[in-house]
Amino acid sequence: MPVPSQLYRPSLALLTDYYELTMAYAAWKSGAAAKQASFTLSFRSNPFHGGFTVAAGLEHAMDLVAHLRFSDEDLAWLATQAGADGAPLFEGGFLDALRALEVDVDVDAAPEGTVVFPTEPLVRVTGPVIPCMLLETPLLAVVNFQTLVATKAARVCLAAGGDPVLEFGLRRAQGIDGGLAASRAAYVGGCAATSNTLAARLYGIPGKGTHAHSWVMLHASEREAFLEYAKAMPANCVFLVDTYGSLDGIRNAVEVGRWLREHGHELLGVRLDSGDLAWLSIQARRMLDEAGFPRAAVYASNELDEIIIQSLKDQGARIGVWGVGTRLVTGQDDGALGGVYKLGAVRASPDARWEHRVKVSEQAAKTTIPGLLQVRRFSGPQGFLADVVYDELTGLPASPVMVDPLDPTRRRQLAEGTPAEDLLVPVFRGGRQVYAPPPLDAVRARTQAQLARFHAGVKRFVNPHQFPVGLERGLHDLRTELVLAARRAPI
Repeated sequence: MPVPSQLYRPSLALLTDYYELTMAYAAWKSGAAAKQASFTLSFRSNPFHGGFTVAAGLEHAMDLVAHLRFSDEDLAWLATQAGADGAPLFEGGFLDALRALEVDVDVDAAPEGTVVFPTEPLVRVTGPVIPCMLLETPLLAVVNFQTLVATKAARVCLAAGGDPVLEFGLRRAQGIDGGLAASRAAYVGGCAATSNTLAARLYGIPGKGTHAHSWVMLHASEREAFLEYAKAMPANCVFLVDTYGSLDGIRNAVEVGRWLREHGHELLGVRLDSGDLAWLSIQARRMLDEAGFPRAAVYASNELDEIIIQSLKDQGARIGVWGVGTRLVTGQDDGALGGVYKLGAVRASPDARWEHRVKVSEQAAKTTIPGLLQVRRFSGPQGFLADVVYDELTGLPASPVMVDPLDPTRRRQLAEGTPAEDLLVPVFRGGRQVYAPPPLDAVRARTQAQLARFHAGVKRFVNPHQFPVGLERGLHDLRTELVLAARRAPI
């Protein structure tokens, strides 16, 4: 059974960028802390030049929000910080305010396993300005990385075409926390198991593993190494066959496979970790079949990713199980998801009227979207049709017109009555958790169900189809007015 996560306890309140604290101090000092704000976490482009992204990391983000508190040790360290004049950077009254801080925010988010797209909100945080500010960096750190890896895993699993994919990248992961988060996210994306034993325990992911080259090298011969392993673990025999020569290794595996069968067990498979995987897998499959082991799988590893797996499939490789490590858990070839956390609206108090805010940029993709943002996904008989980003302050018409945020001449109207659902669901209200994260198996199943409802072109690895995503026309017009007003305003 999985156990509750302890990753974000004790307090990780200082796991934030320094400027979040200096802004929070300025807000406290100036009185701006009385204001409320609404921030949206989104991203600007799909990773890996792909056509989709898989949202992940929400459960860990919830854990972080729920337990965000400043400890006495945190505050004592902040008291030592000095400005350029040598005086304390933070007044004692501010540190007292941090000690009493309540993270009484509303959080709405796309459930993990939801397929999402650029410009769409993944997470929306609304409430008092100081806790909203302090959550920016930790939320981005959690959601950006797990979303990146879950997306990579989904692509790898699509390339595998239903064959099991095993994640075993811990030794190449970005540190301990990165390794745990990557194993979890890879399972969300569709991987069948992990070699990361701690992740298997914490998250209830199936754990898998047999032996390494060192086990073979420890013995006088490869056959002896396989036999001794078989005697020790007869129900867990996938032999790594390329320590000295893959074809000879397969022959030795077959011999030990016969010994296993004589003792009431079956050879599970052989693993290829080097060489011409397409040719070797064809030979391995032939040799196993001829020896009477048609159910023994051919496993393959060695710097695999979705492009290589697809190429091997195209070459007729007879690989049944794929082991993917480095390129999965590090999110190669993208170092990070370009997630951002932007202010969309402010109000003077909880009872005041919201005022829209927009950040203007010379780059169209960096001009923000104002409002309390939500996204509605429309569906048809064949699957998902389009996503419309709208402002909850102004609502969505019964027959909305969507406008491409990067090309306002591209527009599409959706018929009244088209089936639809809002992607963001309530997670916290006033700092109280109102959403129960589903089991990880259900999240993994959601990813698969979501992907199945998108056109195959969206899932292509090269020149994927662009799924229609647009701003509701009223929101687009409001944004345009705010941008024009900002550019006319004196600086």
